[in-house]
Amino acid sequence: MARVVAPGGLKIASNIVLLGSLDTKPREAEFLRDRIEELGATCIVVNIGYGGPAKTDSNISAADVAAAASSDIEDVRAMRDTGAASTIMMQGAIICVQALLREGRCDGVVSFGGASNTTLATGVMKTVPAGIPKLVVSSAAAIPAYTAGYFGSRDITMMHAVVDISGLNELTMAFLKQGAGAICAMAAASDGPVSPDASGRLVAVSSFRFSEICSQAVMRELEDRGYSTIPFHAQGVGENAMENLLGQGLFVGVVDVVPAGLSEQLLGGNRAARPERLEAAGKLGIPQVISTSGFDMISCGPIERRDAEDKLWRERRLAERKISVPDRFRVEARTTPAEVAQIGRLVAGKLNKAKGPVTVVVPTLGWSSLSENDTDLHDPEADAAFAPALRETLDPRITVWEVPETLNSPVFGRLLARTLVEMIEA
Repeated sequence: MARVVAPGGLKIASNIVLLGSLDTKPREAEFLRDRIEELGATCIVVNIGYGGPAKTDSNISAADVAAAASSDIEDVRAMRDTGAASTIMMQGAIICVQALLREGRCDGVVSFGGASNTTLATGVMKTVPAGIPKLVVSSAAAIPAYTAGYFGSRDITMMHAVVDISGLNELTMAFLKQGAGAICAMAAASDGPVSPDASGRLVAVSSFRFSEICSQAVMRELEDRGYSTIPFHAQGVGENAMENLLGQGLFVGVVDVVPAGLSEQLLGGNRAARPERLEAAGKLGIPQVISTSGFDMISCGPIERRDAEDKLWRERRLAERKISVPDRFRVEARTTPAEVAQIGRLVAGKLNKAKGPVTVVVPTLGWSSLSENDTDLHDPEADAAFAPALRETLDPRITVWEVPETLNSPVFGRLLARTLVEMIEA
């Protein structure tokens, strides 16, 4: 990749893609473009604005973007449904940016604006491979209800603009100038897209606080056997990130100690993953070892939700269950036998689609540090509902082991790791 040296000796990647609405914020886009090019990079401007004609030049016009999505820009501008119009422009911009990626002309992606432009731009950025920097300078970055949706489980960086980026003034110019420096420096530091593991030795491992001993043992055992491991925090977003990276072919195997984002999504808990949880590895045929940590609980904190008679507490009758309260934010309610059976059937449906080898290992003496003997969520009857329900519809080619051990133990962790190694090296 060709690089140039900017003043001060910083190596700058050659191509930065700027997603901008040139109908409403042309001067701001020009300012950001010029600052990027002053640093030695080439700025490729993609017009994602659809409210009216562009008021400055672009490299890829709004008409080009709409045409990439098989639409006409005048038809898009005439739409009363702005959600539909935005979706068309997002789809077209994705196609245009993917073409730039194939041509080697995208070393970083930057955008700016408020809620609408941030939503559109980050939708495009989510399709850009991990490792290529993505930055949004946004006045909506500090809105709690929006921010997680903007970057999701992708490596998108958000810079809070504090004020509305409307016109050029001392504050907006300062923030856009900093954004130019940030995206250029990030691209300069990047080695490009994260590539599939050429060594064939990279393994994904899911974990959370209540399975930490097990997951640490998994990683130590794998590393002792010459594998590298990347842990993912099983709090919903971390599991989504793991699914994304599994789907990119970065791993040769996965030890899914805590697949509970699936059950949290099913039951309405705080750590819900996307509905496609437990699917990415199977689609690519990557060996999987699955266990059951987190299926023993519904995350329902903070404690104020109970005091306020929150909807989840009422509908799931959580007040009638065993409860563990590690702190006021983390409140865990025990799953019932019926719910555990429902989880088992859902897991079976997911794993039946897998193209590669799968082994499910079920500990019979507790699924987390909260449900072992003499702990708050201990319920052997509920645990015992999982394996029969799983087997009801599970493809016979998938192995299920029930092991008389607690999940959160070094012994169980080493067993999971050795099982995966045997599957990979078979």
